[in-house]
Amino acid sequence: MCRHLAYVGPESPLARLLTEPPHSLFRQSWAPRRQRYGTVNADGFGVGWYAPGDPEPARYRRAGPIWADLSFTDLARVVRSGAVLAAVRDATLAGADAEAAAAPFAAGRWLFSHNGAVAGWPDAAAPLVPTLPPVDLLSLPARTDSAFVWALVLHRLRTGTDPARALAETVREVAGAAPASRLNLLLTDGATIAATAWGDSLWYRAEPGLGTVVASEPYDDDPLWREVPDRTVLTADSTGVLLAPAARPAAASPKEPCT
Repeated sequence: MCRHLAYVGPESPLARLLTEPPHSLFRQSWAPRRQRYGTVNADGFGVGWYAPGDPEPARYRRAGPIWADLSFTDLARVVRSGAVLAAVRDATLAGADAEAAAAPFAAGRWLFSHNGAVAGWPDAAAPLVPTLPPVDLLSLPARTDSAFVWALVLHRLRTGTDPARALAETVREVAGAAPASRLNLLLTDGATIAATAWGDSLWYRAEPGLGTVVASEPYDDDPLWREVPDRTVLTADSTGVLLAPAARPAAASPKEPCT
């Protein structure tokens, strides 16, 4: 159910991350190699990126498959950024809310994506509704499980919770209400990346001078890629990666530097 990718590091063309690698996110839209659920990610796509001097990201999203957008390859070739979040979508409910349902979701400096599904949606999520302010529910960008999960994360961020803890707490909360859910979440503010591996694949690649990539699956066969264990929360920046159990986000292992 979707493939996604985030990058922080030196400024780079979007194409170097999204279209040029042999197993890029572009190719993963029709031929993913490690996707456990679903086979084709053709229900929309999106990319968000940060421009120098502007803390709020720009987004380009469409309701159709990425390969059908004749403008995207040109955009990816010329747009450069030091922080990117992109996703291709396999919808839980095909066609639901069209472009509005395509990640990344955005608020202020944040970009967010969800790879997975809330089991039993929407009934299973009903007990979580009282945890959100009414205005947040009325402001959901789409009527999807991913938009609801984003609202839960964003509410925590707005109350001062740090990104990794906000993701871990949200995952535990949703999984408690709907235990069979798959909740690989991806979040960036343009300088750092936070992510969870919960029910689907997640990998990272940290390289000195070339930044850090966190992705549903590797976009090439470079041995630098490392798989993230399931039930893990990841925090990364351009210098390295830190992994911790999602059940205990404060008990983090030492950061693995770019080596």
